Parts: sequence; structure tokens; C-alpha cells
Amino acid sequence: MFRNQYDTDVTTWSPQGRLFQVEYAMEAVKQGSACVGLRSRTHAVLAAANKPASELSSYQRKVFRVADHAGVALAGLTADGRVLSRFLRNECINHSFVYESPLPVSRLALRLADKAQVCTQRSWKRPYGVGLLVAGLDESGAHLYYNCPSGNYFEYQAFAIGSRSQAAKTFLERRFEGYNDYTPEQLIKDALSAIKETLQGEKLTSSNCTVAIVGRKDDGTLEPFETIDAKRIQEIIDSMEAVEEAPAEPSSMQEEERGSDAAPMDI
Repeated sequence: MFRNQYDTDVTTWSPQGRLFQVEYAMEAVKQGSACVGLRSRTHAVLAAANKPASELSSYQRKVFRVADHAGVALAGLTADGRVLSRFLRNECINHSFVYESPLPVSRLALRLADKAQVCTQRSWKRPYGVGLLVAGLDESGAHLYYNCPSGNYFEYQAFAIGSRSQAAKTFLERRFEGYNDYTPEQLIKDALSAIKETLQGEKLTSSNCTVAIVGRKDDGTLEPFETIDAKRIQEIIDSMEAVEEAPAEPSSMQEEERGSDAAPMDI
């Protein structure tokens, strides 16, 4: 990225048909701390890496509840993310007041995208420098959307944004086909594993990650969006590490095959 004559205004097109201010906002998302989202038929999970600005400061929240049935995780400028999460919260409250029903997740993502798009078409505004993963539950099941600073939005089975998110995407691409049938516990474990891929060797603990879940219980009632407490997260991480460290015992069939592979001169 470098300065040129076409990036002084968000409404100025380059000869190649690009809006550089929008691309710079999308670059801000890539510089933010990693966030991961994944869903099954009945549950959606959001996870975020907690990265403090310095050793002397605390980390900023990256996961926000916007309603009982929906929440967001963000990467990029946290201040912009707080403003947008407050906007989503107001939209959910207003819809619930007027229609006495939860706002569908698809419409929630659409309203967020429309608000972001306005900032790409007004010379006195700048694009929001934040990307949001919107997870929620409605009558059609669990949903996960990614909202981009450009105003585009996409629905995903699983997705990751933020710094070093490509490693998490690679992990999710290998496993996403079975997510529809996953239990909430399995979704949380895969979300933590994806976040671990972005830490570049740093040890995963309950202090450097946040996980939230929303879904439908077995009896059909709503399981409200909530952030999982640190104690439970640490227990899940410990169980994952115990499985990884357990030595694989060779099966009897493998031992028999190994015994039959003797060289002719040894018979």
C-alpha cells in the first residue's frame, strides 16, 4: 500500500476501477487480532484472540452480544466495531418492539452492510475500518455472516478474519464439511484449534482467547448468546492437550503386519 493521487477521497475512482480508501479499510481488518466463526445446524460459535496493545495494558473486547439470539466478533478498529455493535443492538431492539419477534439474522447482516456501504459513497465520511462476523439463530437455523468494510456480506459455514487468519482458514477448510452435525462441544474445540493456528507458537490459554456460543437446545428453546467463562474454556483446552499428548498405541493388526514384513533371508 502506498499513497497516490486517487486515494485522497473515498469517492474517487482509479483508472483501474478501484476505491483505494475502501481497500485501506479492508487492510485494517487484516491487521486486527484474529477472529473465528463456525456453525452447525443448531449452534453458532465465535472465538477471538485477545491481544493487549502492550504488556502493561489489558486487551480490548472483540466479542459483543447484540441480542439474545445474535452476537458479533470483530477484527480491525475496535472503536468502529463498538459503534456498529451498538447500531445492531438498536436494530434488534426496535424490530422486537414493533414486531414482537427477533430480527432474522440475514436481515441483521443486510442492515449492517447497508450502513457500511453508505460510507463508501459519501466524500465527508470514511469507511469503517472493521470486519464483523455476525453469528445468530433464527427460525431457519444457525447462521454465520461476514460483513466487509466495502458493504459486501457473505454467509459462511466457517470463516476467519484478522491477522494470520489464513492458517485458521486452512484448518477450517479441512473440516467444515462435517460441521452441520457437530455438537456444541465439538464446535468450541474446533474454534479454539483454529485460534491456536493464528498464535504462531504461543501457548493457547483461557486468558488469550474469548469464546461465545448461541444455539437451540434439545427441547427447541433458545440458548441465548453468551460468553463462555474462562474456567470452562481452560478445561476444554486441557482436554484437547491431553488428547494430543496421548501416545498412539499400535493395533494388533498393525503388529501382525509388521511381523509378516520380514525379509526373505530372515525367514
